[in-house]
Amino acid sequence: MWLTVRMMAQMESLQISSRKLDQVIDLSERIATHCAPDSIREMVFEDIVDLFDVDFAASYVWDAKTKTSRDGRIYEIPGRMIETYELHLQPYDPITARMRGFRRAVLADEVMPYTDLHETVFHHEFLGPVGMSSGMNMFLFDGDQDVGDFRIWRSSDRAPFTESDRILLQSLKAPLERAAMRQRAAFRGLTPREAEIAQLVAKGCRDQDISRVLGISISTVRTHLNSAMEKRGCANRAELAFSITASC
Repeated sequence: MWLTVRMMAQMESLQISSRKLDQVIDLSERIATHCAPDSIREMVFEDIVDLFDVDFAASYVWDAKTKTSRDGRIYEIPGRMIETYELHLQPYDPITARMRGFRRAVLADEVMPYTDLHETVFHHEFLGPVGMSSGMNMFLFDGDQDVGDFRIWRSSDRAPFTESDRILLQSLKAPLERAAMRQRAAFRGLTPREAEIAQLVAKGCRDQDISRVLGISISTVRTHLNSAMEKRGCANRAELAFSITASC
């Protein structure tokens, strides 16, 4: 069981539906076996959109030095509005950094009442025009290092997020953070292409197979493979495969 007994009991006491419980258990089990170069955020983003029946969503990696967001994945937020947010409005965002400080799933109105939020530039220039009304965020960490977040919103004609929703999202935090740590350990130091090839080597693929799957030449495969082995201190592909699988 990937959810703790305590968490399961808490969700049952809040009368979370059996369908949602089944969804979150299934998602937790898939997260627990995830170890791939692609971000865990990418793998679960659409699942979270579906699980929480959201109207708008974004997933970023928070840069604590600049206090800005990068590497965004977006759902149903117009591109021009995302551009405005990323380039101009982040300094005027009064809730995201404060929500990050909770280090748990948090409802937007826990950090600022909606009546106050509606008076801000951030609401007038971004949340309001997009139609975002009720929000909930969760930030993921590897120690003190940010590894991703989920920012989900519903429109004003929908029921707002509740404490039950918050607890359901919180139940995914520990599995997601463990998956992110496994991924970082398994592919640390490798470029995205080297990581792709290392993963395929770990699955037993030959150079010809990798060339066909990735649509690159065999010589390019071998160039990246040799670079990955050198970076990981591996004498051959078998050692590289072991270094990947041992971390996963």
